[in-house]
Amino acid sequence: MSKPEFVYVIYIASTPEKVFQALTDEKMSEQYWVGNRVVSDWKIGAPFTLKLKHEEKDVTGKVLEFDPPRRLAYSFRAAHAGMEAEPPSRVTFDLEPQRDQVKLTVVHDKFEPGSKAFESVSRGWPLVLSSLKSYLETGKVLHAPWYEDAQQGAA
Repeated sequence: MSKPEFVYVIYIASTPEKVFQALTDEKMSEQYWVGNRVVSDWKIGAPFTLKLKHEEKDVTGKVLEFDPPRRLAYSFRAAHAGMEAEPPSRVTFDLEPQRDQVKLTVVHDKFEPGSKAFESVSRGWPLVLSSLKSYLETGKVLHAPWYEDAQQGAA
């Protein structure tokens, strides 16, 4: 049985430098990532944390590749919502300049078959990446009603 992988390609009217900065900057990521934010010093082997606004446990990992503004990769381990026992997966961002835009390819892989994390990221990444695009192009972010409604119901 093959391991699942999530692949998403999006084109953003921006520069590779600005897209890479948005992927690695704590304050910028909090804007487009539904209040969640990335935290790391971005040295290879350094800890990576996705601080989750509405969860007690964050997503953690390690920086695997850091080649601004072309490539970024980190391990990704969710420790909430029934995913605690799953091994880390991997997220890789490849940025390619194309005239006045950037082709951003995100590959999230290394999941075990039947992974709950795979199901979760397959739902989350399209919104996060669309919000990133909107944020960089217009200054506006998108909302995730399914995420926000679930959090209000839990309160």
